[in-house]
Amino acid sequence: MQDAITAIERFRKLVIATIHGARLGLGINIVTACDIRYCSKDAFFSVKEVDMSITADLGTLQRLPGIVGFGNTMEMWLTARRFSGEEAKELGLVSQVFRSREELKEGVRTITDGIGGKPPLAVVGTKSVLIKNRDLSVEQGLEYVATWSSSMLLSDDLTQAILAQKHKRKPTYAKL
Repeated sequence: MQDAITAIERFRKLVIATIHGARLGLGINIVTACDIRYCSKDAFFSVKEVDMSITADLGTLQRLPGIVGFGNTMEMWLTARRFSGEEAKELGLVSQVFRSREELKEGVRTITDGIGGKPPLAVVGTKSVLIKNRDLSVEQGLEYVATWSSSMLLSDDLTQAILAQKHKRKPTYAKL
């Protein structure tokens, strides 16, 4: 199961979670493996493993501190309390809370359309660099991003972006 959850995080393309209703245990594991998270106002969360006499072992203990901080993670896990979508936003677990499931769908569709219009290699590169940087020093991270960026110069995306801005048109990027 660990590999299945980690596969979400390692998936080459951007993974966005839309959350409405309950996210408990396994649901939290999946959500923390996603790149961006949004929820509706009715969403609520609870990390229940400790109440079930187990230590979570699918990656949340490894990912959640980087998302909401060590102290918040410790408190969530040890209390197993239920918290709202609004609190999830305050903690940084989700980026935005929408008023309803329908507004969540529409809002995330607008967001994904915007991201989808960006250079695919830049989106994939940003995800890769951010994930890799969690395990690197600043110096190592800079070396990694320099290598990544130099390889991106081989694509036509930069030229497309510059020409599109110059001619006030939408760029045409190659598919990944």
